[in-house]
Amino acid sequence: MDNLISKLRNLDAYPKINEDFYSRTLSGGVITIASSLIMLLLFISELRLYLHAVTETKLIVDTSRGEHLKINFDITFPALACSMISVDAMDISGEQHLDVRHDIIKNRLDPHGNVIAARKDGIGSPKIENPLQKHGGRLEHNETYCGSCYGADTADDHCCNTCEDVREAYKKKGWALSDPDSIDQCKREGFLQRIKEEDGEGCNLYGFLEVNKVAGNFHFAPGKSFQQSNIHVHDIKTFQKDSFNISHKINKLSFGDDFPGVMNPLDGVQWTQHTSSAMYQYFIKVVPTVYTDVSEHTIQSNQFSVTEHFTGSEVGLFRAVPGVFFIYDLSPIKVTFTEQHISFLHFLTNVCAIVGGIFTVSGILDSFVYHGQKVIKKKMEIGKFS
Repeated sequence: MDNLISKLRNLDAYPKINEDFYSRTLSGGVITIASSLIMLLLFISELRLYLHAVTETKLIVDTSRGEHLKINFDITFPALACSMISVDAMDISGEQHLDVRHDIIKNRLDPHGNVIAARKDGIGSPKIENPLQKHGGRLEHNETYCGSCYGADTADDHCCNTCEDVREAYKKKGWALSDPDSIDQCKREGFLQRIKEEDGEGCNLYGFLEVNKVAGNFHFAPGKSFQQSNIHVHDIKTFQKDSFNISHKINKLSFGDDFPGVMNPLDGVQWTQHTSSAMYQYFIKVVPTVYTDVSEHTIQSNQFSVTEHFTGSEVGLFRAVPGVFFIYDLSPIKVTFTEQHISFLHFLTNVCAIVGGIFTVSGILDSFVYHGQKVIKKKMEIGKFS
């Protein structure tokens, strides 16, 4: 024990002047060890801060013009078949993208969520080998087949050789295809039979949309969409069903490219429908974001906040389109994140401040302890300490 006390006394970095010699104390050795450990911890913390980049955040007014917004999505409908779902996007500028198919993959799912098949095209049927002849007339020698569009022809030579061609022609006219069995192409291709065979299946859709950087909405809804008297409608009667289950899970939803630290509040969100018909809406506030890393590589992206609203009603009273709607608006404020390293001079200044500050405070503390011990010892010697 005496050896340990002696070693601690030799570590005293604050020797005391006693006339013509220095005096090392036990308390000084303890304070020296404690202050050295604190110096080391603070030095390591400052070194880590110097070696790792810090992110500076700023808010500025978004003055960008004429840009596009990339919307990435991955959403699963466990009780809605892929042949029923269409994807539409529209904005306040009047631009519309109806029944979007490009850059979107649809995976058919069985009731257990396993992938049955994947296809890139949207609602549609394969072309038949022998399309119908125009107006049902007899086929003459070397005459080509040309299916009727049933009044939706845009020109004399307009042919509708598949059920999908007829549906497209009807969409352009603003008509709903309410009875597919009355269309020879749909009857031959077994359109309704295929819908019945897919009953009970689910669908996973993933891909992206490129839209104008203005307020708008995109949605997933059953039936092909079209404009009728300047109103956006879906031909849900085509499927001859009274209700649609739009229960869904959002695996991923983002606006723009991902960047370090981004949080997408709708990732993993799940909703289950408990009524016969429903429309679920997400109101999204998109905040433009610019992220610049230490190598000065810039990522133009977005963050967003969201609120939700559900509308449900019994069959026969439900007037809104059943589906999942994402209504987004853009914030006029842009957030910028800039990664940067602390300068070496700043690091050196902080290290000197750490060493000098702790050394000074430790010296004051040691002096207080030393003189306090002397006062107590002197009083004990003269018998005044009680």
